[in-house]
Amino acid sequence: MQDIKLGTLVNANDKSQNYLRQIIPYGFESFAFSFGGGFGYKEPAEFADLVMPILKENNVVASAICLYAKETLDDSPEGEKARENWKKLIDAANLFETNVVCGFTGRLDKSIPDNIERFKEVWAPLTEYAAAKGVKIGFENCNMGGDWKRGSFNIAINPAAWELMFNAIPLDNIGLEWEPCHQMVQLIDPMPQLREWTKRFFHIHGKDATIHRDTLAKHGIYGTKQFAFHRTPGFGECNWTEIISELRRHGFKGSIDIEGWHDPVYRGELEMTGQVNGLNYLKRCRGDFYPNPA
Repeated sequence: MQDIKLGTLVNANDKSQNYLRQIIPYGFESFAFSFGGGFGYKEPAEFADLVMPILKENNVVASAICLYAKETLDDSPEGEKARENWKKLIDAANLFETNVVCGFTGRLDKSIPDNIERFKEVWAPLTEYAAAKGVKIGFENCNMGGDWKRGSFNIAINPAAWELMFNAIPLDNIGLEWEPCHQMVQLIDPMPQLREWTKRFFHIHGKDATIHRDTLAKHGIYGTKQFAFHRTPGFGECNWTEIISELRRHGFKGSIDIEGWHDPVYRGELEMTGQVNGLNYLKRCRGDFYPNPA
């Protein structure tokens, strides 16, 4: 059943090595490493030297390396720096023995259609650069507080945006870092899009959601009360047995890595309790392999 590995997201910082050594015994099979908005601790190649020996010693893998910069489309020194960082991330993928890099597209504070020309100008050469190195680029589907008309950080927020993006750059190595939560909080059913878009899924974030429909009915989406909550898998509304079945049915091979630090209940002292229970839930949803009789 290792065609789909189950792991968690780890922030790249000075605590990562100790953190990995402590949580690997819980049974995580893969790790996605996040550098946040930039390389504040170590650049990717240097960080690989620190963590890869630990992963190899324990027979676990790096599923993806990730950069969540907001300035990538900006015509500014910060934008140029973000684009340079993306190249460094792509260059370092082989050091992590992965072919997947993930993050945000960047966004000008305009409508999504008005971002597409700049998106193509920036990402077409980066995608071609990645393709030459055998690397796939997956954009997370998080809206980061934006919508169709305005926003920052990211344009890869829904299927209509994906159509525009992939039509603008028709290359096979550009796709998505998908999670159902970011669709559910927009009141989008994640299952129909999963069945349609799996071929573009390069990495999966294990994050679920709970929708309080009574709050939604009373206060609406722009009211004073929160109606949607990010949840660790096993504590939200998704049936991950169904999600994993659909991923497998459509040929997905890769990792589902839990994106922690969001659950409103399993947080603080209960953070790892939530993550490990989420991991074990996902393992039950994936099932165990048993060979057919000869």
